[in-house]
Amino acid sequence: MRLPVTAWVSIAHRASGVFLFAGMAVLIWALDASLASPESFASLRECLSSPLVKLVVWAVVAGLIYHTMAGVKHLVMDFGIGETMEGSILGSRIVIALSVVLILLAGVWIW
Repeated sequence: MRLPVTAWVSIAHRASGVFLFAGMAVLIWALDASLASPESFASLRECLSSPLVKLVVWAVVAGLIYHTMAGVKHLVMDFGIGETMEGSILGSRIVIALSVVLILLAGVWIW
């Protein structure tokens, strides 16, 4: 049995939501560190130059981008657009394509 693209997009949307819940800990820690003191901000800035930390931040941003794109697709469908099987498949492919492009752009921006 092979799942359709719409099922993969839906499953990935849920998984990205769970991932973002966990990833928010990283972002909240970074916000706290950036606001604690000028020395803490400088330390965070130095930490963010590490390739591993950049990869973690990119992963969290990628999850946010994908989750947002899939969420917008659901909002559009709530307005009655793309509710047919053909429309849903097209919407899923658009979500994947836009997410890939935006995630790559975010990678260029972060690195």
